[in-house]
Amino acid sequence: MGFLDELRNSSAFQGALGQLEAAVLPVVLNEVFGQGGQGGLNNIVAKLEQAGFGAQVKSWLGNGQNLPISAEQLREVLGSDTVKQLAARYNIPVDQLSKVLAEQLPLAVDHASPDGKLPHTA
Repeated sequence: MGFLDELRNSSAFQGALGQLEAAVLPVVLNEVFGQGGQGGLNNIVAKLEQAGFGAQVKSWLGNGQNLPISAEQLREVLGSDTVKQLAARYNIPVDQLSKVLAEQLPLAVDHASPDGKLPHTA
């Protein structure tokens, strides 16, 4: 089962769906966490580390518990305008999109780094 399959079956995802279409959110997540406009997980992780969130990133790469990041913190790192543009493009409320991204980013990094390191193509 792939990451998006796990995501679709997670209670956080199901609870956050609300007005989000199940087919749209994975596209948004792939655009943000994939090699889309944000440059993939490696680029997001680098931005987070530069912004002082190295402890969170380290926890996501490690085998222990993942430290959280808030929707506001992630929106600050990704850029408020970027999140607003994504939300508008997919007709998703900004707050809801930010919350889901903050919940799913630790899982995405954790899933992409089974050996404790992100591959160069992540």
